[in-house]
Amino acid sequence: MKDEKTEIGIVASVLPIITLIILLAINVGVYGDDSLNGSNQFILLVGAFIASIIGYFHKVNYKIIINSISKSVKTTTSPILILLFVGAIAGTWLISGIIPAMIYYGLQIFNPLFFLPACVIICAIISISTGSSWTTSATIGIAMIGIGKAMEINTGIVAGAIISGAYFGDKLSPLSDTTNLAAAMANSNLFNHIRYMSLTTVPSITIGLLFFMFIGFFQVNTEEIDNKFLVNSIEEKFFISPILFFVPIIVIVMILKKTPPLIALMVGTILAALFALIFQQNIILELTDSNKLTLNSAYRGIVDAITIETSIKSTNEILSELFKSGGMKGMLGTIWLIICAMVFGGVMDAIGALKKISEKLLEKAENTFQLIFSTSVSCLTVNLTASDQYLSIVVPGKMFQKAYQKRNLASENLSRTLEDSGTVTSVLIPWNTCGAYQSSVLGVSVVDYFAYAVFNWISPFMTLAYAYFGIKIKKLISQ
Repeated sequence: MKDEKTEIGIVASVLPIITLIILLAINVGVYGDDSLNGSNQFILLVGAFIASIIGYFHKVNYKIIINSISKSVKTTTSPILILLFVGAIAGTWLISGIIPAMIYYGLQIFNPLFFLPACVIICAIISISTGSSWTTSATIGIAMIGIGKAMEINTGIVAGAIISGAYFGDKLSPLSDTTNLAAAMANSNLFNHIRYMSLTTVPSITIGLLFFMFIGFFQVNTEEIDNKFLVNSIEEKFFISPILFFVPIIVIVMILKKTPPLIALMVGTILAALFALIFQQNIILELTDSNKLTLNSAYRGIVDAITIETSIKSTNEILSELFKSGGMKGMLGTIWLIICAMVFGGVMDAIGALKKISEKLLEKAENTFQLIFSTSVSCLTVNLTASDQYLSIVVPGKMFQKAYQKRNLASENLSRTLEDSGTVTSVLIPWNTCGAYQSSVLGVSVVDYFAYAVFNWISPFMTLAYAYFGIKIKKLISQ
C-alpha cells in the first residue's frame, strides 16, 4: 500500500504548465530569438523535472516516468529524420540552382502587391495535392521565403501566408494523416468529415486571404525593389533553366503517389546533387576553393552542402543573404528542442496530468457550446504540454467521443473541433514539433510569424463561434 499511486489533482496537474509558460516567457524576454539555441530546451527539461517531483509525491514510479518519456520521444522518430532530410535537401537544392531558379522566375512572375495571397493559394494547392503541410514548406515554402526577401517583404508575413495556405490544404486533403486521424478518433466518415470541416475552414481562409490582400496593397513597398538587377545577379551566378524544376516535380509526384516522405526527400537530395554536378560546377568549385572539378572536390562540395552550413557569395547583398543553408547541422537545434519537449510531454502523461485536465474540462461541459469549448481547450492544452499535434487529436478524441454521443451530436462535430483546434494551432507553439519544424525550415521564428498565421489562430475561434450561435451543429440521426 505504501507505494500505491495516488490520483493527481487539477492544481498539481496545471502547475507544471503554468510554471513552464512563465519560465519560457522570462527566457524569451532575456534571449529573444536566441532562446531556441538551447535555453528553451533547458526550460522544457526544468518543466519536466517539476512534473516529475509532483509525480514523486503522488507515488508515480520512476520507471513508469522513464518508459513514458521513451514512448513519447519514440513518436518523433519520423519527424526527426524528416527534419534531417529537409536540411539535406535545402543544401542540395541551393547548390544545384533549384531554389535560385524558383526565386529567379518568381521575381518575374509575381507582382509584389499580389504575392502574399498568391503564396496562400499556391501553398494550399500543393498541400491539398500532397496532404502534407511539412512537404509544402520544405519545397515551395523555402522558395517563397526567398522571393519575399528579394521583394523586401517582412519574412514573418510571408511565413504566415505560407503556413496559412499549407495548413488549409493539409486540413482538407484526404491524403493528410491528421485529417484521417481526426476522422478515425471521432468515428467519422473521412469525406463527411472533410465536407463538414469545410464549413469553418473556408470562411477562415477567406478572412486570411483578405488580410494578405490588405497587407499587399498597403504595406508592401513596390518602388524600391530592383527586380531586374536581382534577376541578372542570379543569372550571372547560376545556370538557370526550367529543366531544374524536374527535381521538385519528381518529389511532388512521389508524394502524390503516396511514397513515404523519407524516400521522396532522399530521392530529391540525390537528384539535386547530380544536377549540381551537371549544371553548377562553378558553384562547387567556389565552395571547395578548387580550380578543377575532381572526384575529391565534387564529393566534398556535395557532402558539405548536405551536412553543414553552405554560403554562396553574390555581388548583391540581398542574394548573399538568401543563398545560405544550414544543411543537416542547421536542423540539430530544432531536433534538440523537439526531444526536450517530448520529455516534458512524456512526464505529464505518466503522472496523469493530461488525463486529469481533460476530465476536468469535460465535467464543466453542460451544453453543446461548453462541450465544444472544452474540447478546443483540451486540444490546445495537449499541444502546449505534449508538444505533438497527433496527441492533440488522439487524447481529446478518446476523452470526448462518448460525451458527444450522449448529447446526440454527430461525430463530425468532434472531428471538426479536433482539427480546428488541434491540427492548426500546433504550428503556433515554438516547442511543439510543428512550430519547431516550420520555424527551422522557413528560417522564421514562431514569434515573428504568429500574428500573420491568420488561418491558424482564427480557426479555433471560428469553430467556437459556430458552436455559440448554433450554426451547422449536426445532430445524430435517430434510427
